[in-house]
Amino acid sequence: MADVYDRWHLSRPKAGAEPCQEHSTKTKTVYPSADHLCGKRWQVRYRDPDGKQRKENFVKKPQAETRAAEIKNELDRGHYIDRAAGRETFRTLGEAWRTSAIHRERTEGRVERTLRLHLYPTFGNRGVASIKRSDVQAWIKSQSTRYEPSTIGSHFEVLSTVMRMAVLDGAIRVSPCEGVQLPEKRSKLVIPHPDAVKALIEVAPARYKALVRLAASSGLRQGELFGLEDQVDAERSVVEASQQLVTPDRGAQYIGPLKTPESYREVPLAPSALAAVEEHKREFPAAGLKLEDRTDPLKPVVRTVRLLFTDDRGRPIRRSTWTRIWQRMRTDANALLVAAGSAVRVPEKLTLHGLRDFYASCLIKQGENVKVVQVRLGHSKPSITLDKYTGLWPTAEDTTAAAIESVLGVTAAAVEDVTLGAIRRILRALPPVPLPEQCALVVPSEPYKGPQLAA
Repeated sequence: MADVYDRWHLSRPKAGAEPCQEHSTKTKTVYPSADHLCGKRWQVRYRDPDGKQRKENFVKKPQAETRAAEIKNELDRGHYIDRAAGRETFRTLGEAWRTSAIHRERTEGRVERTLRLHLYPTFGNRGVASIKRSDVQAWIKSQSTRYEPSTIGSHFEVLSTVMRMAVLDGAIRVSPCEGVQLPEKRSKLVIPHPDAVKALIEVAPARYKALVRLAASSGLRQGELFGLEDQVDAERSVVEASQQLVTPDRGAQYIGPLKTPESYREVPLAPSALAAVEEHKREFPAAGLKLEDRTDPLKPVVRTVRLLFTDDRGRPIRRSTWTRIWQRMRTDANALLVAAGSAVRVPEKLTLHGLRDFYASCLIKQGENVKVVQVRLGHSKPSITLDKYTGLWPTAEDTTAAAIESVLGVTAAAVEDVTLGAIRRILRALPPVPLPEQCALVVPSEPYKGPQLAA
């Protein structure tokens, strides 16, 4: 229920009160209140869905009555919009969401950077209710001149989440992100030639040679590789992905859980990869390091960690350290390929993660189905595998014609041979049939000469 009140006049005047000298009505005498002539005269009072009393002031009574009717309709239909919340800035709402949402630590750092660098400069000081769909579309267009579609999609996801929270909190009725057109994502798969992978393994420093081979032979993610301890089982020829090394933007590295439940998996290892790991263990035995283990988020502990792969000082490998090592390896690998007279090169944008894509491409080339590739890579759903690698599976024209030929090609020829032979035998057994002298009247056709005019 929403009611309209006159702030300037008392609804229940005391006995002996003096009538208002400035205002009067045709039906009753009005008496000034303590707020007489202060601020806007007409006030709409109501209780929101949480039972909290709300007040909105207006200059003219018809405005207040219109707003009261709107509020009553919104409350009755369950579509109440809190105008005060809608005036809150996007920055206020964004920080409330960022600090209250549950994120993995690396995700939390990415969200903070996205808000600070890409969203707050444009929307930070604006009320969430003032942000329109056209504003978001214009922001998308400006982003498309500087970033890849996948990066824009990541930024837009954060914006959309904050706006969705505004909808759920009743600050706005519809998210301005609804119906916004994003730039089409282009495939960014960078899959190296096998000779390029072999060159990278060849030029890799001795401490990292097994790491590169294992990356190309197992499809493990970078954090999973850096976080390996004793998960390589030589007897069963498998590597188990059960933890990862996490390097947050701020703070110390730690051992953490994997990305999704499906990321916990065992991957069969090729003999060459297993031999490389065993040789690495002999040449670079693991030393104990004190790291925090957060694989159980409810019970983090500090323990001695014996990482399979460490940097030159025996410390956990940091992303910045690996970037420098990888750049040098890529340069040396290309030099090796040039010296060998090969036309193959290591792609400029290839990263360690690209060896994961190389591993997937090898499985697909050898005829493995989507489910097998999904399980080996630790994707949460087969659709993720299909979306990323669908272009690597043989296309319809590569397989369907061969499939039909394998079923019908030989069989059709055999059937044709049997049928023709049977028909010939039947015809030879039939007595000759005498034909009449004239079976049909043959009339030669003449070309059409068009309409003939009478003389």
